[in-house]
Amino acid sequence: MATQSTTSTPGATSASGTASTPSVAESLALITDEVRDVIATLVARNDSALDAAAVRLRSADRVFVLGAGRSGLALRMTAMRLMHLGLDVHVVGDVTTPAITAGDVLLVASGSGTTGAIVRAADTAASVGAEIVAVTTAPRSRLAELADVTIVVPAAQKTDHDGNISAQYSGALFEQVVTLLGDALFHSLWQQSGASADELWPRHANLE
Repeated sequence: MATQSTTSTPGATSASGTASTPSVAESLALITDEVRDVIATLVARNDSALDAAAVRLRSADRVFVLGAGRSGLALRMTAMRLMHLGLDVHVVGDVTTPAITAGDVLLVASGSGTTGAIVRAADTAASVGAEIVAVTTAPRSRLAELADVTIVVPAAQKTDHDGNISAQYSGALFEQVVTLLGDALFHSLWQQSGASADELWPRHANLE
């Protein structure tokens, strides 16, 4: 027998007076709406910073990426795409990652802008003359102070659990935007390069 589906509004109250549980489709709609709203605000407030970040990445001798947790996973996806573009890219922490030097760019993401390992890495990068592109929710953080380019994502930090900025759990909105931002930087750089998808494809991993 087929299962009959019902729809409800997230946060709505049922006839019994208890809060209803949103369906997966409703949760997807909520996430999509939150991401759309944050990106619209991000672009309005950071348009010049977005282009400046792309310029730094394009002109860098090498690009180093670093993030913790889910933000780090998002930046690893960005690293892969920048490699496909032909950039010399390294993920901080990999055993083959060399020393960062002047002429390089460190691309980092930290919602709070205070993550210890990331701030220490930014300090090191700054001390040797490398440039720093930071993605954060905290424009007055230590990470933002160190950065040459700061992209401010107007999303909740992972410790904000009151639901006022995002109904999602523990920084998920920030991490989703970091993923899309990385793809947007890649796409812009790719289009500027004039290379076709077929020209990028030979760099795709073949040891799978």
